Amino acid sequence: MTQLYRRPRLSTPRLAGVGLFIFAAACHRRPPVAAPAPATSAPKPSPPEAMVISNAATAVDAMRARYAPSWFKTLTFVQKTTLYLPSGGDLVQTWYNALSLPGRMRVDTDRKSRGGVLYVGDSVFTFASGKRTSSDSRLYDVRVLAFDSYTQPASRTQAQLRRLGYDLSKFHEGTWLGRPVYVIGATRGDTTSEQFWLDRDRLVVVRMIGSGRQGRTDTHLTNYVQTGGGWVATEITQLVNGKRRIVEQYSDLRPNVSLSDDLFDPKSWSSAAHWTTPGR
Repeated sequence: MTQLYRRPRLSTPRLAGVGLFIFAAACHRRPPVAAPAPATSAPKPSPPEAMVISNAATAVDAMRARYAPSWFKTLTFVQKTTLYLPSGGDLVQTWYNALSLPGRMRVDTDRKSRGGVLYVGDSVFTFASGKRTSSDSRLYDVRVLAFDSYTQPASRTQAQLRRLGYDLSKFHEGTWLGRPVYVIGATRGDTTSEQFWLDRDRLVVVRMIGSGRQGRTDTHLTNYVQTGGGWVATEITQLVNGKRRIVEQYSDLRPNVSLSDDLFDPKSWSSAAHWTTPGR
């Protein structure tokens, strides 16, 4: 998965404006006794697809409401990674990804030398030659928005997004690649603030804009396919300062497979039976 080149945003998040709804019950006098009115059935609740989305909070609510009953809980896939070097040329690698939702993601960047990255909750661990080389506290935007948001409480997703630096009080509608979108984290005309764009019909993230150590990042999630009751973007392209930095292409998607908890335990990085191993 794309490792966004973003500065960690672990400071106290900016307060987001969340709409406050006040319900008041009106008092009525008892009406005169009259013939009973015909019984009427209670109105059926609107399906999630019909939810009115007018701000960031309702957008995140709708994402979970629509897909939570069906969205896959685990997923594995093979990733072709093309890294574009500042000096010119490119480097192509094959990575192997496993997710257990919400909150856990393993990326094996080098199976032979047992190197890779492990995301567990808000922690990230890196490995080389089968040994842990670093650990840090950091949330991963793509995991939260493209996967976790559909399988965890919306309130948790909103808290994580604020922690990542998205201003959830800012919301507007627009278009992207000819499709209508919701833009969260920026007002109309603002293309520099931390923001993500949701396809209005599918409620999947299609674009993320932010800042990183090397400058402005612009990440595009495209070629969505349906699998395991959810959606997966099978191509992710990240631009840094307007130049292509990394392209990821996913294949061999396998939803709802059985995955050992050891795969996501930093202590078992090298010893856990890997999902790519035949007859595991």
